Amino acid sequence: MSKSSIAFSERYPAKLVVPVVDALALVFAGVVAYWMRFGTVELHERYNLAIAIMVLLVILLNIMQGAYTRWRITRISTLLGKLLLVWMVVAILAASIIYFAHAADRYSRLWVGFTLLISFAISGGARILAQFLLRQARRRGLARRPVFMIGPGDQLIRVARGMRASPAEGYSIAGVARLSHNPDTSTLQGLSQRISRSGAREVWICVPLEMGNVVRSILFALRDLTAEIRFIPDFQDMRLLNHQMSEVAGRLSIDLSVTPIDGMARIIKRLEDLVLGFIFFAISLPVCIIIAVLLKMQSPGPVLFKQYRMGVNGKHFKVYKFRSMEIHDEKSGQVTQATRGDPRITPFGSFLRSTSLDELPQFYNVLQGRMSIVGPRPHALVHNDYYKELVESYMKRHKVKPGITGWAQVNGFRGATETVEKMEKRVEHDLWYIDNWSIWLDLRIIALTIIKGFRGPNAY
Repeated sequence: MSKSSIAFSERYPAKLVVPVVDALALVFAGVVAYWMRFGTVELHERYNLAIAIMVLLVILLNIMQGAYTRWRITRISTLLGKLLLVWMVVAILAASIIYFAHAADRYSRLWVGFTLLISFAISGGARILAQFLLRQARRRGLARRPVFMIGPGDQLIRVARGMRASPAEGYSIAGVARLSHNPDTSTLQGLSQRISRSGAREVWICVPLEMGNVVRSILFALRDLTAEIRFIPDFQDMRLLNHQMSEVAGRLSIDLSVTPIDGMARIIKRLEDLVLGFIFFAISLPVCIIIAVLLKMQSPGPVLFKQYRMGVNGKHFKVYKFRSMEIHDEKSGQVTQATRGDPRITPFGSFLRSTSLDELPQFYNVLQGRMSIVGPRPHALVHNDYYKELVESYMKRHKVKPGITGWAQVNGFRGATETVEKMEKRVEHDLWYIDNWSIWLDLRIIALTIIKGFRGPNAY
């Protein structure tokens, strides 16, 4: 990669370049598609208007789902997945606009399809090519930003290891200054000269939260520098969830524990639940009717088991399952987990539980909007009260809607939790899912649930 191209990328950030590439890809694809369909490149005015609308939609949707940030270091599969989702939504919106505007006879459906297909190929290919060129340049020591790091020795080691583990980000260490928890004035005064001699373009202040008062002193000592300065606090002992920087009420915020399923992501996930939930509900309805009849024939009592569980943000809701046990009484405030060979479970109930068919009524909970197809499994309220005192960050799993299946379940953490260690593993998987949520992860979990089947060694 030439020095001029590197300088261009520094002067014109990728956040601005990539939307321009997407816009040009759509314009070019629109012209090519028009030529393929009509044999000319002189577009009618209404097709120019359609291209303009698609450009605005593509850029807006990409911005809403953060596709223009950190794209150079995002995995290609994730990058293309986000891109495909945007183009699919644009296709749906474009078709809807044409239909409701009664303009179907004025626009070629082939032109719309070819325009979106060609532009997706160009935009995706441009990102793949850019990532490849950047990797090649960084292997040769180009396109790297030298960094001078300041902080306690142990914190500097952790940050340096993270830097070396992410070479694609393009940082290199230009120098370090090890600080004690109470650096003296002479140490701070010499920082500016050391950084200038190092040639660093960025300064990273890597200190734990208890040294926050030192940051102001460091900033004052570096007041004459033009290098970019970043504060990288140490959250080593904290279980963070979707941590990032944001602006709240005009103030800078370090988000320590927030849900990633918000805004556009929440709308997309709800659409996913409605579409797939309705399909699964319709497919399972005949099975549900058969199960209900068999339950009535086998043992007295209601067909459905209803119990309050905790949903998103701690709100209680009533979950539905097919009854798998004989009618029995529990002590007030107590819910006894089912065990292998539990005498309370009926023979047909054992089959329902082992195949997870007792969970089918929960698709109604999904359509209600109280559950999601994929998410942390909801636990009994008394179990929440018990485990929240024993498992750190246990309640963070309630930042999203509970699910019928989840990342923990497809990784074998389902059924009874006889030990705290088992619950810790389940919570660990639930929090990983929340922190890494995407529609593609949801589809993967659904596929794994179907492929692995509903049976499992811990289901009884």
